[in-house]
Amino acid sequence: MGDGPLSYCADLHPVSDLDDVVAQLDRYAEPIRRAVPMKRLGLGLRLAPSVASGLASDRSARRRLRRELDVRGLEVTTLNTGSDSPRWNDPARLRYSLDCAAVLADLLPDRLAYGTIGTLPLGWREPWSPADDATAATYLGLLVERLRAIDAENGRPVTLAFEPAPGYRFDTVLDSVRWLAGRVDPEYVGVCVDTCALAVSFVDPAAAISAVYRAGLTVQKVQAATAVQVDDPRDPATRRALEALVSDVPQPVRERASEGLTRTADDLPYALEWLPGAGPWRVHRHLPLHARPDSPLRATSWVLRATVEAVLAETGFADFPHVEVDVCPRAAGMYDVPSLVAGVAADVACVSELLDDVGISGEPAARSLAGPMMRVGSAWVS
Repeated sequence: MGDGPLSYCADLHPVSDLDDVVAQLDRYAEPIRRAVPMKRLGLGLRLAPSVASGLASDRSARRRLRRELDVRGLEVTTLNTGSDSPRWNDPARLRYSLDCAAVLADLLPDRLAYGTIGTLPLGWREPWSPADDATAATYLGLLVERLRAIDAENGRPVTLAFEPAPGYRFDTVLDSVRWLAGRVDPEYVGVCVDTCALAVSFVDPAAAISAVYRAGLTVQKVQAATAVQVDDPRDPATRRALEALVSDVPQPVRERASEGLTRTADDLPYALEWLPGAGPWRVHRHLPLHARPDSPLRATSWVLRATVEAVLAETGFADFPHVEVDVCPRAAGMYDVPSLVAGVAADVACVSELLDDVGISGEPAARSLAGPMMRVGSAWVS
């Protein structure tokens, strides 16, 4: 896969300090790598601001973490900083991003050409003002100055990747393109395309990816995920299946209207009460990539594949970006360590198989499990 390594989003393992990071490598990440199996597995770590600050100020701690990763066959390709707070109009977001850039610059394995910091799409759409836009642009300019210096020091960049998501200032990929183009340095700021969020937007993947590159921007990272789709939200059995998905985590819903527009609800209970159900719904809820949901629910797997193919058409094999498997353990029913390890490994294998299928092949030891997958206990194996 060249310089576009496959990783999984390890921010599902909360960490409070460096020792906690190392403990989670032993508990989850290395067992997942062995279960796939892969010689090396990328991680998308999420470091709390306090942890990132501590690592940024302690080079010896960064070196220790790099050694701990190396001996386990793991590598950090990206840091995920996409929590709702602080927003990009807050100087704390700039400090957090600067710390993460310093950490990632030292964690990147020598073979990689760049690393990415995934970030939230500015902030929730309300309240957000033109003054907030101006403040965010100022902070981005300051961050880019440091990213340029890291590039000059190390000979390879750390880049910032905005991840559009329903309900945020960048609700869709097209929103991010309109805001970023002409406002940021595209050498250091680009887009992270989450294929769950992209599916929920009902925007054609090829059109969305083309818009990114036509605007002079790039896709820095693809987050592999699927959304839930139901074709007939008025059907009683469908409504019962949707009601079973309700949780304390907001799950935005989009309805495809007959006139080609979309109707919006910021959470599934509101959708069940207020959306008319005249067209199909897509719910911002991740599903396991390696298994089909029970009818009448569908997983938007075709959006993931179409996105990979669209990016490949723009970049070619050599410049294909990082791919990160995004996992929501609660949504996938992964509540204990064995089921989480088996489930994430199966998802990584599934995405690796997709990348192989479109011709983005890794080294032989890092290829996916071959053949169809079947359930053995709580695990999915070939």
